[in-house]
Amino acid sequence: MQRTLPTRLVATCQHNPAWIAWLDALPEVLSALEARWEVSLGEPFDGPNVSCSWVAPAMRADGSTAIFKLGIPAMEGRDELAGLRFWAGEPTVRILDGDDASGAFLMERCEPGTLLKTLPEPEQDVILTGMLQRLWRKPDASHPFRPLSEMLAFWGDETRADEARWPDPGLVRAGLALFEELTLPSADDVLLATDLHASNILAAQREPWLVIDPKPFVGDRTYDATQHLLHNCTERLRAHPDATIKRLAELADLDPARLQLWLFARAAAESRDDWSDLSLAQLLAP
Repeated sequence: MQRTLPTRLVATCQHNPAWIAWLDALPEVLSALEARWEVSLGEPFDGPNVSCSWVAPAMRADGSTAIFKLGIPAMEGRDELAGLRFWAGEPTVRILDGDDASGAFLMERCEPGTLLKTLPEPEQDVILTGMLQRLWRKPDASHPFRPLSEMLAFWGDETRADEARWPDPGLVRAGLALFEELTLPSADDVLLATDLHASNILAAQREPWLVIDPKPFVGDRTYDATQHLLHNCTERLRAHPDATIKRLAELADLDPARLQLWLFARAAAESRDDWSDLSLAQLLAP
């Protein structure tokens, strides 16, 4: 059957032949899982935050509601299902059913589903850092999760491929060097969400707030405090860098100097489409 494809998801897939093939196969995969799990899938969510997954409301055979999600086969998101199983609803959404072959899953629906981003940033800070501290746990030796260094090496390779466009080679190389230094293995490494920001925490009924969309890797917990600042708080970070970094570090019980290093490294060396502005990296340079 025909399926509606969110506009931004289609746009994302056009840049990668493997993703185009995934998109072409999507209707058949959805129909097969719909039958297997005895669910009825609604129209997918669309909008600015829907660019890497097909996500839709689902009605189960017993009349209960859920959310269906199937993400593109991207490097960063490979272990989302495994991560949500690991955290088992503490403090993430719970998995109701999952398909390891495709990575698709049914998860509990957050009601009312309001984004944490709707609250003032100081309130976001407190709630988000509290969630991070609950997420940070050591997986056992048999875990399937990759080290954070693997994701940063992947990004680093993409950045090096763009060397001709770097406006400040010294700054970018300093960031790349920190990617390697800060991801060295440590006995304190834990499972990270890596993509936790105020648009990935939703108001719910089982708990006041629940985490969605983790991209699990094992590594330095300080990294996990960077996504909120870089995704939601750049104006505050630019206006008051020292105070903003210190506040997040204190709330999350982290070293502010190390948090600054991570923020600088990401601002300087993270892969991107537009290399014209490194002003944030210059501001955060140690």
